[in-house]
Amino acid sequence: MSSKLLKGLVYASTLFTFGILGYLIFYILFNGVAYLTPSLFEWEYSTDNVSLMPALITTLYVVLGTLLIATPIGVFTGFYLVDYANRNNPVVKAISIATDTLAGIPSIIYGLFGFLFFVVYLEWQFSLAAGIFTVTIMSLPVIIRATEEALIASGMSIRQASYALGAGKLRTLFNVVLPVAMPGILSGVILATGKIIGETAALIFTLGTATQLPQSLFASGRTLSLHMYILSNEGLHVNEAYATAVVLLVFVILINGLSTLISKRLSRGGK
Repeated sequence: MSSKLLKGLVYASTLFTFGILGYLIFYILFNGVAYLTPSLFEWEYSTDNVSLMPALITTLYVVLGTLLIATPIGVFTGFYLVDYANRNNPVVKAISIATDTLAGIPSIIYGLFGFLFFVVYLEWQFSLAAGIFTVTIMSLPVIIRATEEALIASGMSIRQASYALGAGKLRTLFNVVLPVAMPGILSGVILATGKIIGETAALIFTLGTATQLPQSLFASGRTLSLHMYILSNEGLHVNEAYATAVVLLVFVILINGLSTLISKRLSRGGK
């Protein structure tokens, strides 16, 4: 009886989760698709068209810039913690505690830090660089923890088999362990990407809210989530805010699908 009850709870929880997801997607599409007009995709923003195109390109800049910095640092840190460092070392334990602590800090705190350090102290002003470095710090704990878990889950047996065949530690890590752990690592990168795309609090204090496309790393701009927040907050372009939410939803789905496809190809050895 208890097993049937537990099974029913699992099914009910699954249906509830997918039901909420389906409702959110339907609600966004229902309210936003009708307002996807060509004027929303014009290259230049104006108060008449409230174009989202500059925000879309700025979002790509922020995502790519953040991942280019955070992914290698996070992955190599995970490799060090799992395969090189002594797990009983107090320094390693301190790094693990710091990683978990940073993952739980509210984004507004990162925004205030980025504002005080990058914008004010380094005098970068509200800029693309300040936003990218701030969300990089936010994304690192997610990627580090995902890399750690993926490397631990790969097990010691494949490492020992590689060592027995004469491969060195570095070759074992990159040629044997990394392909096995890659799906888990990419899951962390996908989570970090979603966090970057949906971030508003940290970026409003560092990237700014300029409507034009940033012409340099030290120019201000706005991401899609910031654009949607500002439009809805003003109350003058609520329909356009819903349309922006549709584009944001499609953007996230495309990135997740592409990441999943790459993960599957890497796990099959590129076949």
